[in-house]
Amino acid sequence: MDKHSKIYVAGHRGLVGSAIVRRLKIKGYSNLLTKTSKSLDLRRQKETERFFEKERPEYVFLAAARVGGILANNTYRAQFIYDNIMIAANAIDAASRSGVKKLLNLGSSCIYYLLTDTLEPTNEPYAIAKISAIKLCRYYNEQYGANFISVMPTNLYGPNDNFNLETSHVLPALIRKFHLAKCLQHGDFESIRKDFQRYGNHEISMGNARFVMQEDTPEADIVNILELFGIHLTNYASRKSVVTLWGTGSAFREFLFVDDLADACIFLMERYDYREIGEFVNIGIGKDITIKDLAGMIMQIVGFDGALEFDHSKPDGTPRKLLDTERIRKLGWKPETTLEDGIRKTYAWYVKNS
Repeated sequence: MDKHSKIYVAGHRGLVGSAIVRRLKIKGYSNLLTKTSKSLDLRRQKETERFFEKERPEYVFLAAARVGGILANNTYRAQFIYDNIMIAANAIDAASRSGVKKLLNLGSSCIYYLLTDTLEPTNEPYAIAKISAIKLCRYYNEQYGANFISVMPTNLYGPNDNFNLETSHVLPALIRKFHLAKCLQHGDFESIRKDFQRYGNHEISMGNARFVMQEDTPEADIVNILELFGIHLTNYASRKSVVTLWGTGSAFREFLFVDDLADACIFLMERYDYREIGEFVNIGIGKDITIKDLAGMIMQIVGFDGALEFDHSKPDGTPRKLLDTERIRKLGWKPETTLEDGIRKTYAWYVKNS
Protein backbone atom coordinates (compact mmCIF):
# COMPACT_ATOMS: atom_id res chain seq x y z
CA MET A 1 0.00 0.00 0.00
CA ASP A 2 1.11 3.58 -0.59
CA LYS A 3 -0.32 6.68 1.08
CA HIS A 4 -2.71 7.41 -1.83
CA SER A 5 -3.98 3.85 -2.38
CA LYS A 6 -7.76 3.50 -2.38
CA ILE A 7 -8.52 1.56 0.80
CA TYR A 8 -11.97 0.28 1.74
CA VAL A 9 -12.56 -0.38 5.43
CA ALA A 10 -15.71 -2.50 5.80
CA GLY A 11 -17.34 -2.03 9.19
CA HIS A 12 -15.67 1.32 9.89
CA ARG A 13 -18.09 2.23 12.68
CA GLY A 14 -17.41 -0.90 14.68
CA LEU A 15 -14.77 -1.61 17.29
CA VAL A 16 -12.15 -2.98 14.86
CA GLY A 17 -13.02 -0.94 11.78
CA SER A 18 -12.92 2.39 13.60
CA ALA A 19 -9.53 1.52 15.10
CA ILE A 20 -8.16 0.62 11.64
CA VAL A 21 -9.42 3.93 10.24
CA ARG A 22 -7.81 5.85 13.13
CA ARG A 23 -4.51 4.07 12.62
CA LEU A 24 -4.51 4.50 8.84
CA LYS A 25 -5.06 8.25 9.23
CA ILE A 26 -2.27 8.50 11.79
CA LYS A 27 0.07 6.76 9.33
CA GLY A 28 -0.85 9.21 6.57
CA TYR A 29 -3.20 7.19 4.37
CA SER A 30 -5.52 9.72 2.75
CA ASN A 31 -7.76 7.85 0.28
CA LEU A 32 -10.05 5.92 2.63
CA LEU A 33 -13.41 4.56 1.52
CA THR A 34 -16.15 3.82 4.07
CA LYS A 35 -19.84 2.96 3.90
CA THR A 36 -22.43 2.52 6.63
CA SER A 37 -24.46 -0.68 6.69
CA LYS A 38 -27.52 1.39 5.71
CA SER A 39 -25.84 2.67 2.54
CA LEU A 40 -24.20 -0.67 1.70
CA ASP A 41 -25.62 -3.98 2.97
CA LEU A 42 -22.85 -6.51 2.44
CA ARG A 43 -25.33 -9.32 3.04
CA ARG A 44 -26.87 -8.52 -0.35
CA GLN A 45 -24.86 -9.92 -3.26
CA LYS A 46 -25.97 -7.57 -6.04
CA GLU A 47 -25.55 -4.52 -3.83
CA THR A 48 -22.04 -5.61 -2.87
CA GLU A 49 -21.07 -6.38 -6.48
CA ARG A 50 -22.26 -2.97 -7.68
CA PHE A 51 -20.26 -1.21 -4.99
CA PHE A 52 -16.98 -2.99 -5.79
CA GLU A 53 -17.49 -2.59 -9.53
CA LYS A 54 -18.10 1.15 -9.16
CA GLU A 55 -15.52 2.06 -6.50
CA ARG A 56 -12.71 -0.38 -7.42
CA PRO A 57 -10.84 -0.29 -4.09
CA GLU A 58 -7.24 -1.46 -4.26
CA TYR A 59 -7.07 -2.75 -0.68
CA VAL A 60 -9.78 -4.01 1.65
CA PHE A 61 -9.93 -4.46 5.41
CA LEU A 62 -12.92 -6.78 5.98
CA ALA A 63 -13.94 -5.88 9.53
CA ALA A 64 -17.73 -5.92 9.02
CA ALA A 65 -19.49 -8.60 11.07
CA ARG A 66 -22.32 -9.35 13.47
CA VAL A 67 -20.63 -9.86 16.84
CA GLY A 68 -21.63 -10.36 20.46
CA GLY A 69 -21.08 -12.24 23.68
CA ILE A 70 -22.50 -15.52 25.01
CA LEU A 71 -26.07 -14.20 25.37
CA ALA A 72 -26.18 -12.73 21.87
CA ASN A 73 -24.60 -15.79 20.26
CA ASN A 74 -27.08 -18.08 22.00
CA THR A 75 -30.13 -15.93 21.32
CA TYR A 76 -29.61 -14.88 17.70
CA ARG A 77 -28.04 -18.07 16.34
CA ALA A 78 -29.62 -17.97 12.88
CA GLN A 79 -28.75 -14.29 12.42
CA PHE A 80 -25.15 -14.85 13.50
CA ILE A 81 -24.44 -17.63 11.02
CA TYR A 82 -26.40 -16.12 8.12
CA ASP A 83 -25.19 -12.53 8.42
CA ASN A 84 -21.52 -13.43 8.86
CA ILE A 85 -21.44 -16.02 6.08
CA MET A 86 -23.15 -13.67 3.63
CA ILE A 87 -20.94 -10.68 4.50
CA ALA A 88 -17.78 -12.71 3.99
CA ALA A 89 -18.90 -14.55 0.86
CA ASN A 90 -20.17 -11.43 -0.91
CA ALA A 91 -17.23 -9.19 -0.01
CA ILE A 92 -14.53 -11.75 -0.81
CA ASP A 93 -16.09 -12.76 -4.12
CA ALA A 94 -16.70 -9.15 -5.20
CA ALA A 95 -13.15 -8.21 -4.22
CA SER A 96 -11.80 -11.00 -6.40
CA ARG A 97 -13.98 -10.08 -9.37
CA SER A 98 -13.08 -6.37 -9.19
CA GLY A 99 -9.33 -6.96 -8.97
CA VAL A 100 -8.61 -5.96 -5.38
CA LYS A 101 -4.84 -6.18 -4.86
CA LYS A 102 -5.02 -7.37 -1.28
CA LEU A 103 -7.70 -8.12 1.30
CA LEU A 104 -7.36 -8.68 5.03
CA ASN A 105 -10.11 -10.78 6.59
CA LEU A 106 -10.78 -10.43 10.32
CA GLY A 107 -11.40 -13.84 11.84
CA SER A 108 -11.90 -14.96 15.43
CA SER A 109 -10.05 -17.15 17.90
CA CYS A 110 -13.26 -19.13 18.46
CA ILE A 111 -12.41 -21.19 15.35
CA TYR A 112 -9.81 -23.27 17.18
CA TYR A 113 -12.23 -24.91 19.58
CA LEU A 114 -14.38 -25.96 16.65
CA LEU A 115 -11.56 -27.29 14.48
CA THR A 116 -9.65 -29.18 17.17
CA ASP A 117 -12.18 -30.45 19.72
CA THR A 118 -15.89 -30.77 20.39
CA LEU A 119 -18.16 -27.95 19.31
CA GLU A 120 -18.57 -25.10 21.82
CA PRO A 121 -22.36 -24.73 21.63
CA THR A 122 -22.71 -21.06 22.62
CA ASN A 123 -20.34 -19.99 19.83
CA GLU A 124 -21.10 -22.48 17.06
CA PRO A 125 -22.89 -20.25 14.49
CA TYR A 126 -20.29 -17.48 14.64
CA ALA A 127 -17.38 -19.92 14.54
CA ILE A 128 -18.70 -21.74 11.47
CA ALA A 129 -19.13 -18.45 9.62
CA LYS A 130 -15.60 -17.32 10.49
CA ILE A 131 -14.10 -20.64 9.38
CA SER A 132 -15.96 -20.29 6.09
CA ALA A 133 -14.40 -16.86 5.55
CA ILE A 134 -10.89 -18.22 6.20
CA LYS A 135 -11.41 -21.04 3.72
CA LEU A 136 -12.89 -18.66 1.14
CA CYS A 137 -9.73 -16.55 1.29
CA ARG A 138 -7.52 -19.60 0.98
CA TYR A 139 -9.36 -21.10 -1.98
CA TYR A 140 -9.66 -17.77 -3.83
CA ASN A 141 -5.90 -17.45 -3.45
CA GLU A 142 -5.36 -20.94 -4.81
CA GLN A 143 -7.89 -20.87 -7.65
CA TYR A 144 -7.84 -17.25 -8.77
CA GLY A 145 -4.41 -16.03 -7.69
CA ALA A 146 -5.80 -13.55 -5.18
CA ASN A 147 -3.80 -12.13 -2.29
CA PHE A 148 -6.26 -12.45 0.59
CA ILE A 149 -4.96 -12.92 4.13
CA SER A 150 -6.75 -13.72 7.38
CA VAL A 151 -5.90 -12.76 10.93
CA MET A 152 -7.21 -14.39 14.09
CA PRO A 153 -7.41 -11.80 16.88
CA THR A 154 -8.04 -12.79 20.45
CA ASN A 155 -10.82 -11.11 22.48
CA LEU A 156 -10.83 -7.39 21.72
CA TYR A 157 -11.86 -4.27 23.60
CA GLY A 158 -11.43 -0.52 23.37
CA PRO A 159 -13.07 2.73 22.19
CA ASN A 160 -16.28 2.28 20.16
CA ASP A 161 -16.91 -1.10 21.75
CA ASN A 162 -20.43 -2.49 22.07
CA PHE A 163 -21.68 -1.83 25.60
CA ASN A 164 -25.22 -3.13 25.08
CA LEU A 165 -25.75 -5.54 27.98
CA GLU A 166 -27.62 -8.07 25.82
CA THR A 167 -25.15 -8.29 22.95
CA SER A 168 -21.74 -7.16 24.27
CA HIS A 169 -18.66 -9.23 25.01
CA VAL A 170 -17.52 -9.82 28.56
CA LEU A 171 -15.06 -6.96 29.07
CA PRO A 172 -17.25 -4.04 27.91
CA ALA A 173 -20.20 -5.62 29.72
CA LEU A 174 -18.20 -5.67 32.95
CA ILE A 175 -17.15 -2.04 32.52
CA ARG A 176 -20.74 -0.96 32.10
CA LYS A 177 -22.16 -3.12 34.89
CA PHE A 178 -19.65 -1.89 37.45
CA HIS A 179 -20.13 1.71 36.32
CA LEU A 180 -23.90 1.44 36.70
CA ALA A 181 -23.50 -0.29 40.06
CA LYS A 182 -21.23 2.54 41.24
CA CYS A 183 -23.80 5.12 40.12
CA LEU A 184 -26.51 3.15 41.95
CA GLN A 185 -24.49 3.10 45.17
CA HIS A 186 -23.97 6.85 44.94
CA GLY A 187 -27.64 7.48 44.19
CA ASP A 188 -26.70 9.04 40.85
CA PHE A 189 -29.86 8.10 38.97
CA GLU A 190 -29.43 10.91 36.47
CA SER A 191 -26.18 9.36 35.19
CA ILE A 192 -27.92 5.97 34.95
CA ARG A 193 -30.73 7.46 32.85
CA LYS A 194 -28.22 9.09 30.50
CA ASP A 195 -26.16 5.92 30.30
CA PHE A 196 -29.15 3.83 29.16
CA GLN A 197 -30.05 6.40 26.55
CA ARG A 198 -26.49 6.39 25.21
CA TYR A 199 -25.55 2.71 25.37
CA GLY A 200 -28.83 0.90 24.90
CA ASN A 201 -31.21 -1.41 26.76
CA HIS A 202 -33.49 1.51 27.61
CA GLU A 203 -36.62 -0.44 26.59
CA ILE A 204 -37.13 -3.36 28.97
CA SER A 205 -39.94 -5.92 29.21
CA MET A 206 -40.51 -7.50 32.62
CA GLY A 207 -43.45 -9.87 32.86
CA ASN A 208 -46.48 -7.98 31.58
CA ALA A 209 -44.82 -4.63 32.29
CA ARG A 210 -42.65 -2.62 29.91
CA PHE A 211 -40.16 -0.06 31.15
CA VAL A 212 -38.73 2.70 28.99
CA MET A 213 -35.78 4.53 30.48
CA GLN A 214 -36.49 8.23 30.15
CA GLU A 215 -35.34 11.48 31.74
CA ASP A 216 -38.08 11.20 34.37
CA THR A 217 -38.06 7.43 35.00
CA PRO A 218 -38.72 6.90 38.74
CA GLU A 219 -35.88 5.61 40.88
CA ALA A 220 -37.82 2.49 41.85
CA ASP A 221 -38.24 1.55 38.19
CA ILE A 222 -34.52 2.09 37.59
CA VAL A 223 -33.70 -0.27 40.44
CA ASN A 224 -35.99 -2.91 38.89
CA ILE A 225 -34.40 -2.48 35.45
CA LEU A 226 -30.87 -2.84 36.83
CA GLU A 227 -31.85 -6.05 38.59
CA LEU A 228 -32.61 -7.60 35.20
CA PHE A 229 -28.92 -7.17 34.37
CA GLY A 230 -27.57 -8.58 37.61
CA ILE A 231 -27.11 -5.25 39.41
CA HIS A 232 -28.87 -5.39 42.77
CA LEU A 233 -29.37 -2.87 45.54
CA THR A 234 -29.16 -5.01 48.68
CA ASN A 235 -29.88 -2.20 51.10
CA TYR A 236 -31.79 0.83 49.84
CA ALA A 237 -30.95 2.97 52.82
CA SER A 238 -27.18 2.34 52.81
CA ARG A 239 -26.93 2.02 49.00
CA LYS A 240 -25.02 -1.26 49.20
CA SER A 241 -25.10 -3.06 45.87
CA VAL A 242 -23.93 -6.33 44.34
CA VAL A 243 -23.15 -7.33 40.75
CA THR A 244 -23.93 -10.90 39.67
CA LEU A 245 -22.04 -12.33 36.70
CA TRP A 246 -22.67 -15.41 34.57
CA GLY A 247 -20.75 -18.63 35.21
CA THR A 248 -18.14 -19.50 37.79
CA GLY A 249 -15.52 -16.90 36.95
CA SER A 250 -12.96 -19.66 36.34
CA ALA A 251 -12.84 -19.41 32.53
CA PHE A 252 -9.65 -17.90 31.11
CA ARG A 253 -9.63 -15.20 28.45
CA GLU A 254 -6.94 -13.27 26.62
CA PHE A 255 -7.66 -9.62 25.76
CA LEU A 256 -6.05 -7.33 23.18
CA PHE A 257 -6.52 -3.56 23.00
CA VAL A 258 -8.13 -2.83 19.63
CA ASP A 259 -5.63 -0.14 18.64
CA ASP A 260 -2.89 -2.76 18.90
CA LEU A 261 -4.88 -5.04 16.60
CA ALA A 262 -5.27 -2.22 14.07
CA ASP A 263 -1.52 -1.65 14.14
CA ALA A 264 -0.90 -5.36 13.54
CA CYS A 265 -3.35 -5.50 10.61
CA ILE A 266 -1.73 -2.54 8.85
CA PHE A 267 1.72 -3.98 9.59
CA LEU A 268 0.75 -7.20 7.77
CA MET A 269 -0.97 -5.42 4.88
CA GLU A 270 2.08 -3.26 4.28
CA ARG A 271 4.69 -6.02 4.45
CA TYR A 272 3.45 -9.57 3.91
CA ASP A 273 1.54 -11.61 1.33
CA TYR A 274 -0.50 -14.75 1.93
CA ARG A 275 2.35 -17.00 0.78
CA GLU A 276 4.49 -15.69 3.64
CA ILE A 277 1.71 -15.72 6.24
CA GLY A 278 -0.04 -18.97 5.41
CA GLU A 279 -3.75 -19.57 5.87
CA PHE A 280 -3.94 -17.15 8.79
CA VAL A 281 -1.89 -15.57 11.57
CA ASN A 282 -2.84 -15.15 15.23
CA ILE A 283 -2.82 -11.74 16.90
CA GLY A 284 -2.86 -11.53 20.67
CA ILE A 285 -1.00 -10.39 23.75
CA GLY A 286 0.21 -13.85 24.83
CA LYS A 287 -1.26 -13.77 28.36
CA ASP A 288 -4.67 -14.68 29.75
CA ILE A 289 -6.65 -13.99 32.91
CA THR A 290 -9.64 -15.55 34.66
CA ILE A 291 -12.97 -13.78 34.42
CA LYS A 292 -12.96 -13.47 38.21
CA ASP A 293 -9.59 -11.70 38.23
CA LEU A 294 -10.62 -9.56 35.26
CA ALA A 295 -13.74 -8.49 37.15
CA GLY A 296 -11.63 -7.55 40.16
CA MET A 297 -9.33 -5.43 38.00
CA ILE A 298 -12.25 -3.61 36.37
CA MET A 299 -13.97 -3.05 39.73
CA GLN A 300 -10.83 -1.29 40.96
CA ILE A 301 -10.42 0.83 37.82
CA VAL A 302 -14.09 1.86 37.77
CA GLY A 303 -14.12 2.51 41.50
CA PHE A 304 -16.97 0.16 42.47
CA ASP A 305 -16.55 -1.07 46.06
CA GLY A 306 -19.66 -3.24 46.31
CA ALA A 307 -19.92 -7.03 46.21
CA LEU A 308 -19.37 -9.48 43.34
CA GLU A 309 -21.20 -12.79 42.92
CA PHE A 310 -21.32 -15.50 40.25
CA ASP A 311 -24.38 -17.38 39.00
CA HIS A 312 -23.10 -20.94 38.55
CA SER A 313 -26.27 -21.99 36.73
CA LYS A 314 -25.20 -19.91 33.72
CA PRO A 315 -22.58 -21.03 31.16
CA ASP A 316 -18.91 -20.04 31.24
CA GLY A 317 -18.45 -20.48 27.50
CA THR A 318 -15.16 -21.83 26.18
CA PRO A 319 -12.94 -22.80 29.18
CA ARG A 320 -9.82 -21.16 27.78
CA LYS A 321 -8.81 -19.08 24.73
CA LEU A 322 -5.11 -18.25 24.60
CA LEU A 323 -3.47 -17.80 21.20
CA ASP A 324 0.01 -18.80 20.11
CA THR A 325 1.40 -15.50 18.81
CA GLU A 326 4.94 -16.66 18.05
CA ARG A 327 4.50 -16.29 14.28
CA ILE A 328 3.58 -12.60 14.24
CA ARG A 329 6.25 -11.82 16.84
CA LYS A 330 8.84 -13.43 14.57
CA LEU A 331 7.56 -11.23 11.75
CA GLY A 332 8.49 -8.23 13.87
CA TRP A 333 5.28 -7.10 15.60
CA LYS A 334 4.26 -7.07 19.25
CA PRO A 335 1.49 -5.30 21.21
CA GLU A 336 2.23 -2.14 23.19
CA THR A 337 -0.75 -1.83 25.57
CA THR A 338 -1.03 -3.72 28.86
CA LEU A 339 -4.44 -5.00 29.92
CA GLU A 340 -4.69 -2.56 32.83
CA ASP A 341 -3.71 0.44 30.70
CA GLY A 342 -6.12 -0.62 27.96
CA ILE A 343 -9.02 -0.93 30.39
CA ARG A 344 -8.24 2.51 31.84
CA LYS A 345 -8.27 4.02 28.33
CA THR A 346 -11.50 2.23 27.47
CA TYR A 347 -13.26 3.31 30.67
CA ALA A 348 -12.13 6.90 30.16
CA TRP A 349 -13.62 6.81 26.65
CA TYR A 350 -16.81 5.23 28.00
CA VAL A 351 -17.32 7.91 30.64
CA LYS A 352 -16.49 10.73 28.23
CA ASN A 353 -19.04 9.51 25.69
CA SER A 354 -21.83 8.69 28.12
